[in-house]
Amino acid sequence: MKVQLEHPADEIKRLQRCINDLVSLLALPAIWTGGELSQIVSTLLDALLGMLSLDLVYARLKDPTDETPIEVVRIAQSQKLPDRPQEIGQLLNRCLGWDPGKWPPVIRTSLGDGHISLVPLRLGLHGEVGLIVAGSERADFPQQTERLLLNVAANEASIGLQEARLLSEQKRVANELDLRVEQRTRELGAANEELRLQVALLQHLPVAAWTVRPDGTPDFVNRNWLEYAGRALDYVQSNPEAWMTAIHPEDRERVSRSFWQGIRSGQGFTMEARFRRAHDGAYRWHLNRAVALRDAEGKILRFVGTCTDIEDLKQSEDNLRRAEEKTRLIIDTALDAVITMDAKGTITSWNKQAEVVFGWSNREAIGQQMSGMIIPEQHRMAHEHGLRHFLATGEGPILRRRIEITAVRRSGVEFPVELEISPVRLGQDWVFSAFIRDITDSKLAEEKLRESELNLRQMTETIPEMLWSATPEGAVDYCNTRVLDYSGFSAEEVMSNSWTKLLHPDDVDQTLRTWTSCVASGAPYRVEVRIFHAADRTYRWCVTSALPLLDQQGRILKWYGTVVDMHDWKRAQEELRNTQAELAHMTRVMTIGALTASIAHEINQPLVGIITNASTGLRMLAAEPPNIEGARETARRTIRDGNRASEVITRLRALFSKNAPTTEAVDLNEATREVIALSLGELQKSRVILRLELADDLPPVKGDRVQLQQVIMNLLRNASDAMSGVDDRPRQLVIKTGPEGADRVCLTVQDTGLGFDPQAMDRLFEAFYTTKNDGMGIGLSVSRSIIEGHQGRLWATLNDGPGATFSFSIPRGPASATGADSNHDVRTPGVTDAA
Repeated sequence: MKVQLEHPADEIKRLQRCINDLVSLLALPAIWTGGELSQIVSTLLDALLGMLSLDLVYARLKDPTDETPIEVVRIAQSQKLPDRPQEIGQLLNRCLGWDPGKWPPVIRTSLGDGHISLVPLRLGLHGEVGLIVAGSERADFPQQTERLLLNVAANEASIGLQEARLLSEQKRVANELDLRVEQRTRELGAANEELRLQVALLQHLPVAAWTVRPDGTPDFVNRNWLEYAGRALDYVQSNPEAWMTAIHPEDRERVSRSFWQGIRSGQGFTMEARFRRAHDGAYRWHLNRAVALRDAEGKILRFVGTCTDIEDLKQSEDNLRRAEEKTRLIIDTALDAVITMDAKGTITSWNKQAEVVFGWSNREAIGQQMSGMIIPEQHRMAHEHGLRHFLATGEGPILRRRIEITAVRRSGVEFPVELEISPVRLGQDWVFSAFIRDITDSKLAEEKLRESELNLRQMTETIPEMLWSATPEGAVDYCNTRVLDYSGFSAEEVMSNSWTKLLHPDDVDQTLRTWTSCVASGAPYRVEVRIFHAADRTYRWCVTSALPLLDQQGRILKWYGTVVDMHDWKRAQEELRNTQAELAHMTRVMTIGALTASIAHEINQPLVGIITNASTGLRMLAAEPPNIEGARETARRTIRDGNRASEVITRLRALFSKNAPTTEAVDLNEATREVIALSLGELQKSRVILRLELADDLPPVKGDRVQLQQVIMNLLRNASDAMSGVDDRPRQLVIKTGPEGADRVCLTVQDTGLGFDPQAMDRLFEAFYTTKNDGMGIGLSVSRSIIEGHQGRLWATLNDGPGATFSFSIPRGPASATGADSNHDVRTPGVTDAA
């Protein structure tokens, strides 16, 4: 039988983790916005180190303004490597070579005290931005998802670093512009009249404008700003930071810091902050810029600044960025390859999954003809014909529905895919979105499943057992040949709910109720039922079992069951029970000889009393005058002693009778006292001290009184025999009764005899195993059969001191009267209680 494919649940979890990591990586550019190169690299390295559980991650950036590269490294705490980036860079150069362009995609090398797998990644198309090297001690590093994450991280880092460089260049250009403005301002500072004209212009500008002195004190604020903020000019000029009261409390500290840094450095400032609009109290984003106005000698005369409302622009940028990020995230994390092409068949977008499926990168695919990239050569003409037909008629037979076709990878290998193409009209142009899913694994899985089902069917038909299966709803949908041959029915006759035809009519209702309950609850199914046997046209006892096959959510997928013919075994069990009953009777009879002396002693006492009382009565009647009252009392005593003798004979006959077992409510305390009454003479002879610890209010048990007394008598005799050779300590025997849990009753017989060999504990209850010289080895075996027949258990343990303890527990029966006055000692004459 071939091995089935691994359950796809693990693959789904792995892909979900990969998607989560991709989302985390795609979120980094939002953190990098406006950041420096070193900040971007540090954030990326920290993310990769934790996300991929790397041992080493190193980055080297080319600084466009300096020949010295920027090097950053992150090392796992478990690694003993140099923590200086330059030393790590030199180690990598020695391992990989001095030309990063010639580094292999993956290399396994020694670094430090161990071996490590290194994956170098270029930042930028040709590595013009720099490079990243990820390392792990794992030999299988990188796996497919890890390489995907590293590629995505490298792409995002390249974009982020290029944006940071662009921002730096923009700042440089802005600074140059500020310098030009400053130079122009110095030129204008020579003419006061011209300066006043500029001030007037500032007053009427459609944006908020202002000037401050070199010490930061405002000396001019135009009406636009005053009306927007709702502040008076005198208030603004009262304190260098008075104007900051119009700023959002969360922005004030940052604004104050930027303001004073620009003033004290003489460089001015550019910053964004939220200002409160006076007429509605709303805070809106403004761009604040200030430049220094210098004289001919370069001395700062004033700082001139503007405050421009950019709230709407910022909202638009945020909305656009979120929409772009959401769209890119959805497309790049899709399980399908998503490709768009224009009316000419040229690829215009190519998501991450398309890179994985087809092997072409986004940059390689964009601008290429779709037919030449992913469509097998034999289908390209049909594709181009279908495209022309759609553009001419607006109709296409494969549009807007899922179809299975063949695609081709970069390597030239063809593979099956699911394809859905949706045309969208944008203005006068058509755009086609293709959603492509690689179904290679599912096709292989289907083939494996078909082979597995065939093998399973062949196996179930050759197994020498009766097998069947059912749907989650309980309808039988399969029976192997063994079932059909055994019953003589055809498969059609027992399918669905017709399987009850196999059962004996008297068993149908109960079996159907049990099966319905198991189907509803999902519990294991097991019943003993009579099934029709075609060979001799009789109903034979069988045991039918079934277990449900569950999915990961605990839902039932299928029921699988067996049918085992147990008719012969059941008949053998019945014969065994009859044999055990005969053996139990024989055991009781064998105890007659041992108990004869005890019985004679018990009967002798009431007989002596009868004779004595009769003689006394005759003397009282012969007296003059006759003692009538005394004679009456002696007659009562004679009747009492006669009843005592009768009770002894009655108990003896019940114990040794061969009547069929009867189930009744039995008071275990009372049954124990009756056995003790029969055995008391023998115990007295053996000098045994008997102590009873019978529980009050002991619930009755359900069983056969005579059989239970036989077990008690056997345990009592065994305990007495075990102490027959003990002379150095009291021969103490304790009988206890009590409840065990909520639904059972326990009886314990504890002696102080010689005990037994712990290694022989498992054999104590075997038939014909004995430790006595004159024993037959059947007493404990029969006792265990009796107790197990009462759904109980019999066991033995060694005491902490001398002797052993034998116990049995059986289920309690219906509530009834229980014995009272249970706790007392029964001692033989002339023997002292050792307790």
